[in-house]
Amino acid sequence: MSKAASEAVKKKFASEVISEHAQHGDETLIMKAAKIQAICEFCRDDPTVAMDMLTDLTAVDYLMQGRETRFEVVYHLYSTTKRHRLRIKLPVGEDKAEVGSVTGVWKSANWMEREVWDMYGINFAGHPDLRRILLYEEFIGHPLRKDYPIAKRQPLTRREDPVEGIWEQKHILTGPSAGAHFRGSYDID
Repeated sequence: MSKAASEAVKKKFASEVISEHAQHGDETLIMKAAKIQAICEFCRDDPTVAMDMLTDLTAVDYLMQGRETRFEVVYHLYSTTKRHRLRIKLPVGEDKAEVGSVTGVWKSANWMEREVWDMYGINFAGHPDLRRILLYEEFIGHPLRKDYPIAKRQPLTRREDPVEGIWEQKHILTGPSAGAHFRGSYDID
C-alpha cells in the first residue's frame, strides 16, 4: 500500500523528487523543499495517499558526514484509513535553513515545528507562533546542532511573578483525591 502512495506523490510532483528508497519497508521520498505545503496537502487530500496524520516532524544534522546540504527535515506521515506510511525528507542548507510551515495542513505540526526550530534553528516560514518550546527564551543557540559547544554555559534567569512580585511555584490540587497535605504554596528555593 505504501508503494501506491509513494508512486502517486512521485507522479504528481515528479520535478520535486530528488531520490527515493524503501529501507526496512518504509517508503521514503527525498524532495525539494520549495513546495512542501502543496506536497503535504496532496498527501492529505488525495484518496490514493490519504495521509491524515502527521505522526512526527523532526530534523537531522549531517555536519560531520560531509553532505552537500547540512540538514534534513523529516516528515513521517500515516494514513489511518489505509494503514500505510510515507516518509518525506527535505534537504536544507545551512546558509538558509528554512522550509515552509505545514501547520495549515496538520495542526499537530505547530509544536513539532517549534521543537525543530528550538533544537536545530531551522525556520518554518509562515508558522503562526515560532518561538522556543523546550528551552527558555534567553537560551542562546540550538543544542542539537553538531557544532553546538557541549560545555557552553547558558544564562539562567529568574522571572518574577507579574501579579505578586515574588518567585513562587504554586501547586493547587482540587477534587476528591486531593488531600489537605497537597494544598498550598511551596517555595522552590
